[in-house]
Amino acid sequence: MQTVIQYTRFGGPEVLEVAEKPDPIPGAGKVLIAVKAAGVNPIDMKLRRGTRPSDPIDKPRRVGFDASGVISTVGEGVEAWSVGDEVVVRGAAGAYASELVASAGKLVRKPRNVSFEDAAALGIPAGTAYQVVASLGPAEGDVLLIHGASGAVGQAAVQFARERGVTVVGTASARNLDRVRELGAIALEYGDGLVDRVREAVPQGVDYVLDMAGTDDALQASFELVADRSRIGTIVAGPRAAELGIQAWSGGSPVPLTEEQEALRAEGLDVALQGLADGTFQVEIGAVYPLAQAADAQRAGESGSVRGKIILVP
Repeated sequence: MQTVIQYTRFGGPEVLEVAEKPDPIPGAGKVLIAVKAAGVNPIDMKLRRGTRPSDPIDKPRRVGFDASGVISTVGEGVEAWSVGDEVVVRGAAGAYASELVASAGKLVRKPRNVSFEDAAALGIPAGTAYQVVASLGPAEGDVLLIHGASGAVGQAAVQFARERGVTVVGTASARNLDRVRELGAIALEYGDGLVDRVREAVPQGVDYVLDMAGTDDALQASFELVADRSRIGTIVAGPRAAELGIQAWSGGSPVPLTEEQEALRAEGLDVALQGLADGTFQVEIGAVYPLAQAADAQRAGESGSVRGKIILVP
């Protein structure tokens, strides 16, 4: 039997339930994967709470988009993959599970020296970070301010921007400043006086801003530091982006990603995996929970008590 995490109503973590399903069978063009790890992402919680619009629930709804594992069955017509291949699934449907059916086109080969937990931590965070840095466009010599630099997307964005030769200023809480510094950014505590602290740290000025926080304080600081609002982008304040005159990518934005942006997100996973394999990219695993404790994992994610990625293992 297949173990899955599902919910039948919107609400807090308590609506998540463990269910047993018949063993899935992959159809044509698909494979069955024995899941080794699944990533917990903020979008999982927003959808569960109903704060991110989605269709009405008319049947049990599965959870999770990022997973890694081992192919156990290959469906008809799949030639590029074999039983035993270690893979990462991009855009999985119901990653919180012991087994997962996925289209062959959504698979990425996992390097042997990258752990399943690290691989499952990359999909949404690394893909998002890679795309937003590329779309915003800071280049060598520019200064980029990242609000919320210690989160999973923020940490990845710091690294991708630094790879471009960009000077990064990252905001975080006091307890997370050391991690931001470790990644090569100028680390500043958010809160009162942030604008003055930024100006003191980078007297040449800020050229671009990436908002991973979405707070009024973060947005107001961005406006004071960067006059051209087209150089400010957000992944959390999407519904307000048009009225504010800033760029937005997902994060509740009514404007869908372009084909180019979707391609960048796919490329970001490839780049991060290769970086993990050769030691040029880092991912921080904050906590690992058994699959059956998915509710506890999401509760920890919502509380902000865990820095880094939260991972589930069947």
